[in-house]
Amino acid sequence: MRDPILVPFQVTARRGATAHKPRQAELPFRQHGGARQGAGRKPKGDRAGVSHRQRSLQATRHPAHVTLKLRPGLPPLRRRAEREVILTAFTRGKDRFGFRLAHFTIQNDHLHLIAEAADRTALRRGLQGLAIRIARALNKLWQRRGKVFADRYHDRALTSPREVRNALAYVLGNGKHHAAAGRMVAAVAQHLDVFSSAPWFDGFREPITVRGIDTREPPLAAARTWLLRIGWRRHGLLSVHDAPRSA
Repeated sequence: MRDPILVPFQVTARRGATAHKPRQAELPFRQHGGARQGAGRKPKGDRAGVSHRQRSLQATRHPAHVTLKLRPGLPPLRRRAEREVILTAFTRGKDRFGFRLAHFTIQNDHLHLIAEAADRTALRRGLQGLAIRIARALNKLWQRRGKVFADRYHDRALTSPREVRNALAYVLGNGKHHAAAGRMVAAVAQHLDVFSSAPWFDGFREPITVRGIDTREPPLAAARTWLLRIGWRRHGLLSVHDAPRSA
């Protein structure tokens, strides 16, 4: 759209009135707002891992699939000591601020979570609190200081039973997915990945018994949304032998 043409105008004095000098309208000056090259907050690494565009709204009835990535150069998470401190952080932060952690998987350099939240603010506050707990616990274990998670978290709303089922299959089978692609430091030794929420999952076709699981408080909050409790089951239960292809 072209800028409007501003024409100087005159006020002509009427007979018997005091004459006024001609006045020119003020020209608009260029402002500093708007998109321009190099503008915006800079990424924490060499490049931005997650877009900084405004996030979509989070509906109460829709679970969210969230990914938290570690900063480069940190120790792998798929070890027993790291697993224990992460599970403890999950247990303490699983149900806060209207945020509920329903499922998870721990990979060497990232976490996948499936969570419920009352709204976008609840999701953000719950994830921030959870990330802070995990970062402090890992730094204490690793005897270091500094940031643990890189850039922003990534999240995607799951709006249909099919999407929820696919996300559950992906999260619970993510260890086998990475092992098949050759990206796993240690292979998944059994069908049930103990670095995920699979030991607490009740949606497998096969009967599952996990020894010692009753001796600790679950690191998960009970799902409340219809999609995560009932809806996804309409497309069939999962199998412990499945290895997902993609999210």
